[in-house]
Amino acid sequence: MGTRTGFTRAELDAFRGRSIPDVVGSDTRLLLVGINPGLHTAAVQAPFSRPGNRFWPALHRAGILNRVVDASAGLRADDRAHLLARGVGITTLVAGATARADELSAQQLRDGAATLAARVGAIRPRVVAMLGITTFRIAFGAPRAAVGRQPADLAGAELWVVPNPSGLNAHESVGSLAVAYREVAVAAGIDVYPVPDAPVAGGSAR
Repeated sequence: MGTRTGFTRAELDAFRGRSIPDVVGSDTRLLLVGINPGLHTAAVQAPFSRPGNRFWPALHRAGILNRVVDASAGLRADDRAHLLARGVGITTLVAGATARADELSAQQLRDGAATLAARVGAIRPRVVAMLGITTFRIAFGAPRAAVGRQPADLAGAELWVVPNPSGLNAHESVGSLAVAYREVAVAAGIDVYPVPDAPVAGGSAR
């Protein structure tokens, strides 16, 4: 795991197109699917690593994890082990890193959906949750899809759409993200922790 969190813009640009490893185990029940890695995420090789990203606080607030993970310098071995022990896996729809998800073409998103189906068939989670409704509509050719469980499964897994945790998604808060994430965790059979008493702040983009 790396220890650096600050990069210049030029340094980050060097990570365009890089991928990061999936976080999956032998008992992945809930597979969370991000759109694609941000440049900081590619730099430190850890999902949702940009400082302030709402993903990790929302997982804690949802009762999925017992702590807020700090992945800003990489994913610690104990945090990875905690995720896997909880039955949670993380992957991306598109492998290559960009500064913003909206840099991806519609074809890249559609291709990502096809490869995701094969990955889900190999991992065999109970629930797949795509983080982002707009991306889902394009990737899966479902322009009228809404957040929540989808009518069709994906490679034998329940397919859900939940809100994207990016700070660019201004309609959502850590609290509202946590409600959606808790719902898919329960659907996946994860024994969630009691909801923490106070929300955890956070809010920058990927």
